[in-house]
Amino acid sequence: MKTAFLYAGQGSQRVGMGRDLYAASPAFRKAFDAAELDFDLHALCFDGPQETLNQTQYTQPCMVAFACGVTAALFDAGIRPDYVAGLSLGEYSALEASGVFAAKAAIELAAYRGAAMASASEGVSSAMTAVLMLDRESLARCCEEAGGMVRICNYNCPGQIVIGGEADAVARAGELAKAAGARRLLPLRVSGPFHTPLMAPAGDALEMRFRTVNFKEPRIPVVFNCLGDVKPENITIPALLVRQVQSSVYMEDSIRHLAAMGLGALVEIGPGKVLSGFVRKTVPELPVYTVETAAELDKLTETVKGERA
Repeated sequence: MKTAFLYAGQGSQRVGMGRDLYAASPAFRKAFDAAELDFDLHALCFDGPQETLNQTQYTQPCMVAFACGVTAALFDAGIRPDYVAGLSLGEYSALEASGVFAAKAAIELAAYRGAAMASASEGVSSAMTAVLMLDRESLARCCEEAGGMVRICNYNCPGQIVIGGEADAVARAGELAKAAGARRLLPLRVSGPFHTPLMAPAGDALEMRFRTVNFKEPRIPVVFNCLGDVKPENITIPALLVRQVQSSVYMEDSIRHLAAMGLGALVEIGPGKVLSGFVRKTVPELPVYTVETAAELDKLTETVKGERA
């Protein structure tokens, strides 16, 4: 059975994530401990406080460390994907799983990315809002008519699209969206206008940092955020990661592309089950498993063993 690993992005973090896996799996511990950071990763992930964990400069390396640990534990159990993808930050975890870089590099790059995005957000009055039940074309027109800097940031799943940018422009676009038939607006608790052109300074910083990183060829096909598809030959992975931080995430398209590859199941590597919800709204016939805890890891391992028997 073909499977894909799908990695959660920023927003799913919670205090306590990885604590039981760290105790239960040597493979998890090795990957989780791989990076050199300027804060106590264990204390923040396992004990919080949540307010600090929610700050993007800390969220990003913590989430990637957790994901790298889960990947290592799954590999150690003999469970490997045929394809990988991730939501926004989760793409770094997907690239680590595919062999583009090791856990140490993935976690340290995530820390750099988080700091660069936090810096780019300073002094910007910004907002991000989920718009429910309005089609892409209508919402794009609302953003254009609103004026100012507001863009579609995330195409998450049917019926859920996120807009972001300057706070006033996002508010105007939201009102236009309601007038155009949107069922509901959900303001998101975020610290910056992620995946908009306002993140260009973070993109510039990442471009410079990537010059010092050895990007290997993926051993497992990766479906990229800003394409909703695999990488074409004429563009590099660093270029896609620079583009990703300041342009739309095509999660719905990525899920549909994965499903079209003949998958038997998707495995969401959390914490949380946000992506499982997106999958069920996009391709409801595709089974989704989640791995956030040691118990879920054991359950998936037993399921896979049963299918192979």
